[in-house]
Amino acid sequence: MFTGIVEELGSVAARNGSKLVLECATVLEDVQLGSSIAVNGCCLTVVDWNVDEGWFAADVTEESYARTQLGDLRPGDPVNLERPVRLEDRLGGHLVQGHVDAVGEIVEPAPDLKVRIPNDLHPYLVEKGSITVDGISLTVVDPAADGFTVAVIPHTAAVTTLGHKGRGDRVNIEVDVMAKYAERLLAGFLPRTSESTLADEEGDAP
Repeated sequence: MFTGIVEELGSVAARNGSKLVLECATVLEDVQLGSSIAVNGCCLTVVDWNVDEGWFAADVTEESYARTQLGDLRPGDPVNLERPVRLEDRLGGHLVQGHVDAVGEIVEPAPDLKVRIPNDLHPYLVEKGSITVDGISLTVVDPAADGFTVAVIPHTAAVTTLGHKGRGDRVNIEVDVMAKYAERLLAGFLPRTSESTLADEEGDAP
């Protein structure tokens, strides 16, 4: 579990097949084999590292490459890095799983960020609600018809990938997990509509 507060702006050192190698420093301070580190909002597992040289490696499946923005990464690209939250840490952002729901597209870059997302994620958007973009906890300003807008402060643009993103760039999106749990819990008590429900999509409906 993460908070969406980026600890470090690292970079891609190499992408060798399924292995992704990231240059960094801060997130290596207490690294161990099997440690989880969020890379642009994707929870990856550390399989190798070198603190002195400043890098770690993670295996990424073809499924993960295909369903996230990680498949777009090339050597030298910046990436947002965050270690999992500890119980004694402050929850500065919101609860983030590191499980990407979809890939969005930047329509307008920071500071007046607008992101286009798939239609099936729109129900999870609320004004002043939380959303994760490339692993960054952000607050929705306007849940628009085709996506959402966010006001990005200069500090956030400077210390995350958002300062490097332009129109047409793809970003990882994770909606608020609390909204998904609420939908699931209430599904059995709400009237059916013409639209497919979560249960239908997962094959649980009769």
